[in-house]
Amino acid sequence: MDAELQADRAALADTVRRFAESEIAPNVQAWDDAGEFPRALYARAAELGLLGLGYPEELGGTPASYSLKLPAWVALARHGKSGGVLASLFSHNIGLPPVVLHASDAVRREVVPPVLRGEKIAALAITESGGGSDVAALRTTARRDGDHYVVNGEKTFITSGMRADWITVAVRTGEGRGAGGISMLLVPGDAVGLTRTRLSKMGWLCSDTATLHFDNVRVPARYLLGNEGEGFRMIMGNFNGERIGLAAGALGFSQACLDEALAWARERKAFGAPLIGHQAVRHKLVDMQMRIASTEAWIEAVSAQGDALEAAGRHNAPEWVAQICMLKNHATQTMQFCADQAVQILGGMGFMRGTVSERIYREVKVMMIGGGAEEVMKELAAKQLGWL
Repeated sequence: MDAELQADRAALADTVRRFAESEIAPNVQAWDDAGEFPRALYARAAELGLLGLGYPEELGGTPASYSLKLPAWVALARHGKSGGVLASLFSHNIGLPPVVLHASDAVRREVVPPVLRGEKIAALAITESGGGSDVAALRTTARRDGDHYVVNGEKTFITSGMRADWITVAVRTGEGRGAGGISMLLVPGDAVGLTRTRLSKMGWLCSDTATLHFDNVRVPARYLLGNEGEGFRMIMGNFNGERIGLAAGALGFSQACLDEALAWARERKAFGAPLIGHQAVRHKLVDMQMRIASTEAWIEAVSAQGDALEAAGRHNAPEWVAQICMLKNHATQTMQFCADQAVQILGGMGFMRGTVSERIYREVKVMMIGGGAEEVMKELAAKQLGWL
């Protein structure tokens, strides 16, 4: 890694740390209790350039490699200490890429800049109650009617679903079932016939999550992304960035658990000595650090590999997709381990709302399921490696 990139990474990580420590972490418990965070946070993140990181300059963003974005993602998780905030504040990172890559220039300029300025919220709607990880089985339909598509169906577990202004929706435009008839359609949040139902969750409490209902929703045909039938390929490509982001977040949350557990072990006394003076506790902390170190090394390697492949025009190379799938599993397993060990070290306090480890403990499972469940990741990795 060259000196310029190292300096840029350090500066960006420091900016993110200060933002997270001053504007996110002190408010997380209150936001969890309220079930949402203020929309003003989007504008503040946009002022610092965080919402536009990785987007084209002509649309109001700042182009950035995976290697540059990585420390920002990790720092937001480690110092913000809330998956709920990150999930909704950056839901555009899964909702906008298909728009940037496949919408017309006019639609891109209409939609993307206001989101990157923090004025609008973007979301992605793929999952359905009857399909889950089986994307090819989705049943929401979009029927062409003149200059519009008429959308009917339902999406669920949609992050930022209650207040998204733009929703990138996977729909079935072709006959029958399977991947071939799937398309991507951008739906305005104020479209007539679109209704939303808030969902209650185990974790990510301040992230609004919803079921979306489409009842003869008319969407202008100009909001079709790419061509009909190309949606499945878009979805699969979009998952790569989401999974790297999840892995980076899992690394940061693992570090947050270690931070809290280590501080507690140094302060708390039991049997005449600080907890860290007891071998059993020290060994738990070392086990956490071992897993964090391996995750950090792997994600750095995968990010560098992704940058090299992108420069070579091989964005979705099978060997890279396999690495992403395995990394996502490894990182979230590290997060699960560290959250569990931290709660154990904190003892009774680890069971109390308001501690970082308690919150992260409840957020682990959505990280292991979201973006592709563990079992799906293993199967996809095996296929990409040519084992099947």
